[in-house]
Parts: sequence; structure tokens; C-alpha cells
Amino acid sequence: MPYQWTETASARILILWPHQSLTATGFVWFIGTTAALLAVPLIAVLGSPTFWMLLVFFLAALGGVWRAIMVNHDHRRMHEKLTLSAENAHLEHVPHRGETLHWEANPYWVSVQIHQDGPIENYLTLKGGVREVEIGAFLTPEERSALWDELQQAFARLNH
Repeated sequence: MPYQWTETASARILILWPHQSLTATGFVWFIGTTAALLAVPLIAVLGSPTFWMLLVFFLAALGGVWRAIMVNHDHRRMHEKLTLSAENAHLEHVPHRGETLHWEANPYWVSVQIHQDGPIENYLTLKGGVREVEIGAFLTPEERSALWDELQQAFARLNH
């Protein structure tokens, strides 16, 4: 699961992050393999003027793949942090770009809701006070369902 609970003396902390399947080593292997496969047609025209023309397209394609992976890598900085204590529930959403969003509520009044008719399957929200906020938008429907159970138990434990 792309989330983890930790406990301190005064709070329980939940950190959620998007799936991150491409490691640094995997990136090197992927770019190397892509470069090798894209270079195969160049072998046939090695030493001719056509080679230099095709080399431009080879470099453009490899650069495009590199750029797409780097944009995805930037998006991996996004995460959410939910801090639960007896006095406060604080959700912090850190996007890959832009300002961090904050939400706070009294944990006694927070309800954890899962909506089947929301914008996505198993739309998971926290409702406290006048605001309702989404949590775990980047998780799969099954992971949001499992997280819903865990969040309900965590808030129930705080209120008893």
C-alpha cells in the first residue's frame, strides 16, 4: 500500500503517496534499453549521410522519453499527511507544484465517508466542521476502501 502509519507519543501520523514503481536503477535500465532499441535501425545506415539524419530523430525520441519520465518524477513529490491527536485532526496535501493545502478539525466531529457515486470509485472524504476534503485521490479504489476502514478505526480509537 502506498501509505504508512507511524505513531509518536502524542499523535498517529498517516503519510500517503502516489505509486512509485520506477526506481533510480530501473530508470537507468529503461533509458539504456530504449536507447539500444532505438539505435538498432541506425546500424544499417552506419557511415552514410542518412545516419546523421536518423540520428537527429533518434535523439529527439530519446529526449522525449527522458522528459516524460522526468515530469512523472516531479509528480512523485506529491503526498498527503494526516496527523491525528486527541485535540486535532490535521490534513496536509503537498502537490507536486504550488502551495500546500491544509485542513483541520476536531477529531471528535470528523466523519470518514466513502462515496460510491462520487467523481471516482470509492471517493474517500473526511468531513469535519463545514468542510469536506478528499483524501487519497491517487490511490486505487481497493486501497481507498481499505484506508476507509483504517481511518474509521483510528478516529474511533481517538474518541474512546
